Amino acid sequence: MSEINRVLIMGNLVRDPEVRKLPDGIALCAMRLAVNRRFTDREGNAKEDVCFVDVDAYRGQAETCGKYLHRASSVLVEGRLKMDQWDDAATGKKQSRLKIVADIVHFLGQPRGEDGNENGNGNSQGHGNAHGNGNQPARNIRPAPGARLPSPAARR
Repeated sequence: MSEINRVLIMGNLVRDPEVRKLPDGIALCAMRLAVNRRFTDREGNAKEDVCFVDVDAYRGQAETCGKYLHRASSVLVEGRLKMDQWDDAATGKKQSRLKIVADIVHFLGQPRGEDGNENGNGNSQGHGNAHGNGNQPARNIRPAPGARLPSPAARR
């Protein structure tokens, strides 16, 4: 039986992304997203539910996310779920956490430039992704090598 592990999620960064190098030299960018869901309860009151999701990006994508994203940046993440498990040193209990490993991170807002300003070089069109320079329209960005795309009919 075939398995599908695919996630598509949009939200805002809760804090600045944290980039670090793993022992083998690969860059890792850890991000935390807040995903809001607005709904009306049975009594007709407007409600909001917030879900916090951890996202990891690797290699060049990690470095690009660290360079251009910041707290409150809006992103759309395409990736897969991964379960981390470990033993808590203090209590000895097993711990686990579900997170997303990003294949592609689309920047939906104004990316931060190398100088730290919101608009980068002032030429931003408000979106891009971690495969581009953050200053190009998303429609001009090519998917990552090996990325699976929906059929043309599904993209409409």
